[in-house]
Amino acid sequence: MFEELHRKMNKFWNDDRTLNETDPEFIKMFSDFAYDEVINDENANDPALDDKARCMAIMASLIGAQGMDAFEMMLPVSYRAGVTSVELKEIIYQSTAYVGFAHMLPYLKKLNDFLGAQNVALPLAKQGTVTGDDRAKAGESKQVEIFGEKRRGFAQSGPEDTRHINKWLVDNCFGDYYTRDGLTNAQREMVTFCFLIAQGGCEPQVRAHVRGNLNVGNSEHFLIAVVSQCLPYIGYPRALNAIACIRDVIDQ
Repeated sequence: MFEELHRKMNKFWNDDRTLNETDPEFIKMFSDFAYDEVINDENANDPALDDKARCMAIMASLIGAQGMDAFEMMLPVSYRAGVTSVELKEIIYQSTAYVGFAHMLPYLKKLNDFLGAQNVALPLAKQGTVTGDDRAKAGESKQVEIFGEKRRGFAQSGPEDTRHINKWLVDNCFGDYYTRDGLTNAQREMVTFCFLIAQGGCEPQVRAHVRGNLNVGNSEHFLIAVVSQCLPYIGYPRALNAIACIRDVIDQ
């Protein structure tokens, strides 16, 4: 499957010339690393990280890193790996809470263009499970399910002048997004982890979602494998910071 990604990498155009023509030495160097060494290294993989999960992690990291060209390149590869239209939509929808609407919107438009070319009828089936009346309660239940009882009452906690943000985290981030069908808790926590590590400067949130990942069954080794597979796209500093966050949580 990742042989196709090799070919896609060589089809980027710049003034009617492919990168394979303009930068052949770099293309070979990067491709040999990202699509051979990283993919096949035993220590960089985990039994739970199959091609589909790997693609989901990479796609989320590309949104976090704002890598549109690479995202476009990965779309057909992810689709062929079994990441469904609904799952791709849900990854992008959920990114709104972590990268913001301004950064999410181009990816949603790009996915819609891709799905249109695949003759996928839009809009897709609804995945929402809450209403305006119960989203706050459902969001709190989802927070408690993932992070434990200490999150109960979070919407009413903290200094009064910022308490509204805690409320929004409960009813919007968790109530609107995490309660949706289309992705499991484990998948949502994995892609959230990837949004955060790819942005950089989000280490407190990364550590929180390392705990969330562990709580929903994504092991330490799985998270290290996720970081390893995302490293070619986000670089060594952010990957090493992510590993440090994982170690911090495990040591605690």
